Amino acid sequence: MTEGPQDDDVLLTARQARKAEREAVRQAKDLAYEERLARKRSKDGQFWHGRHIIDADGLAEAFPEPETPEYAPGTVRRRITHGVTLVLLLAAVVAAVVLVGMVQRGELELKFAFSKPTAPALTCPALTLDYPANTTVSVNVLNAGSSEGMAGAVAAELGKRGFQVLSVENGQTEQRAPAVVVSGSAGYAGAFNLQRNVVGAEYVQDDRTDASVDFVVTGEYKGLIDSEKVDQTPGVLSCPRMSPPPADPSTVPPAPDGPAVSPAN
Repeated sequence: MTEGPQDDDVLLTARQARKAEREAVRQAKDLAYEERLARKRSKDGQFWHGRHIIDADGLAEAFPEPETPEYAPGTVRRRITHGVTLVLLLAAVVAAVVLVGMVQRGELELKFAFSKPTAPALTCPALTLDYPANTTVSVNVLNAGSSEGMAGAVAAELGKRGFQVLSVENGQTEQRAPAVVVSGSAGYAGAFNLQRNVVGAEYVQDDRTDASVDFVVTGEYKGLIDSEKVDQTPGVLSCPRMSPPPADPSTVPPAPDGPAVSPAN
């Protein structure tokens, strides 16, 4: 069987198609090769040796940030509270550092306790006193002993001598003496008078402002000195439990609101 002209045409067309296909493949390879060469020669920073380089913009575009979530009200309040707490702690630390610096420099003195006010120390009066008349002395009689009715008996004796008895009552004292005479600065002369009427009476000063005198009798009290034997010469108060002891009376100013004062003999 022989091939005719028609069969030759078919074969020719098939060869041309295969050739055209091979040519298309070759051209595609050449085009890809030319593109790679062009990228290598390109000065664009996004390519290096034909490889595409992704920059920050590219990353941001490829991986977009998620949208900010909406927090619950409770979470927002907690975060605000934590922030305020941190700010307050920082302020406290700064204040502490400043205070420490001021203390170290002596600019500030810290006192961690309130001290109770201390009463001024009372000193033994160093005045030379004249003996006043009994009728000018106002006295409170107190019984610090164990014998009932002692204060009333002593008050009656003082009244007979002309003393002005203001009150009679029970009392107490820490002094171990037959009698204790107590007054303020205005009662120096009256206290001096009462001391002269009792052997061994001790004087104690307090902060009263009037001229009254407390005459405290103890369990060691034996009675008043006979009125005719009372020493009425000028002198000073006897207060062995107060300090300092009496100074030279000639260097001390006169007693306030009291009888006349004369220098010691």
